[in-house]
Amino acid sequence: MTSTEARVPLVARAVPFLPLGIIAALGATLAYVVRLPCRTGGWNDQVSTYTNFCYTDIYPLYFDRELATQNPYFAHVPFDKQVEYPVVLGEVMQVFSWIARWVEPDRVAQAVRFYDLTVVLLGVSLVAGVLLMAAVAGPTRRWDALWYAISPAVVLAAYINWDLVAGALSMGVLLAWARQRQVLAGVLLGLAIATKFYPLMFAGALFLLTWRTGRWRPFLVTMGSAAGAWIVVNAPFMIFAWEGWRRFYVFSAERGVDWGSPWLFFQNKGWPIVGEGDVSTLGMFSLAALCLGIAVLTLAAPRRPRLAQICFLALAAFMMTNKVWSPQFVLWLVPFAVLARPNWKPLALWQLAEVWYFAAIWLYLLSQPPLSRNDLGIGDDTYFTAVWGRIITIGIMMAFVVRDILRPDNDVVRQADIDDPAGGVFNDARDRFTLASVLR
Repeated sequence: MTSTEARVPLVARAVPFLPLGIIAALGATLAYVVRLPCRTGGWNDQVSTYTNFCYTDIYPLYFDRELATQNPYFAHVPFDKQVEYPVVLGEVMQVFSWIARWVEPDRVAQAVRFYDLTVVLLGVSLVAGVLLMAAVAGPTRRWDALWYAISPAVVLAAYINWDLVAGALSMGVLLAWARQRQVLAGVLLGLAIATKFYPLMFAGALFLLTWRTGRWRPFLVTMGSAAGAWIVVNAPFMIFAWEGWRRFYVFSAERGVDWGSPWLFFQNKGWPIVGEGDVSTLGMFSLAALCLGIAVLTLAAPRRPRLAQICFLALAAFMMTNKVWSPQFVLWLVPFAVLARPNWKPLALWQLAEVWYFAAIWLYLLSQPPLSRNDLGIGDDTYFTAVWGRIITIGIMMAFVVRDILRPDNDVVRQADIDDPAGGVFNDARDRFTLASVLR
């Protein structure tokens, strides 16, 4: 960097990001508008909630997890009523429930205020995630972040749960790594894992690229910082509220097959083995097999893959083999899918599949007990077209990313002599270990 470039004011550097921030704020506002039919009373009637496609976990959990009266993790409630999220989200819920109780004396009004406060945080998280993603993508691909800012699937799923918080932290991890701020990247990774568990998959992506390049010190610094940050935020609850703290981990281990998962289709249709076996075991073996394939691909590719490509493949593998695939999980994948391969055709096809799934899940729930409104809902076969629509379209994107890795000249991100915008120490790094070197 020249001295002239170093003196560019922060405001001047921020100007190119301003339109993206405004559009992301518009996306956050549209997501709020989508749920207005529920916010104005529809949440009190399940049929109205599903027919208006405005369900959220935020409002009912205020009551169901006793946030109106008690603190997460320390609550004197049955184990299955404890908050089933990692500690960062639990404490976010705690703070906003305190404010809601202070502002509103009525419990119903408190729940609405709790929702509004949470939406403000999620909207800010979306804007932050979009801006961070644009910075990661670099000046030549900055506008790719529009997919995260205002795509239909993001707008529809934005406020179902607290996933956008983890999304902003995850983009922060990538940007810190890209800028070679390994300690900061590790701290953000630890906080992201303590918010939602899926960012743990990014550690595997970093490990594989570290193995190939031999850049072990930055990797170890990042992992050490991540472990330290995770311990700092988790240790107080592990010590003083063990039962509440472990609820998330017990729930994740014991949870059966749930909505959106391909395992639900196999069980529903009575397929041998995949529809009859233990889903936890099947899911772990399936994920392990896909991760092994990603590892072989990373070490065998003619040119080192980009970090975003491996993160996308790992995260997609995690989602496709999971016991549950909620509609808001699209928020996990959008920024990584776009950074991995910003080609609008497969992305648009996938977005259509996600929009169809978003509609299908609520229509399907209308036809299930206890509502059993077959006149309003859809049946098994129609619902499972939406489940497989997501799987197939994500599989198509994964195949294109694999092709780009095997034929790096096809990778649009690597045009104009760009190696890896998010690579950090991997950017332009030489290979230290590949499968080809072993086989020589």
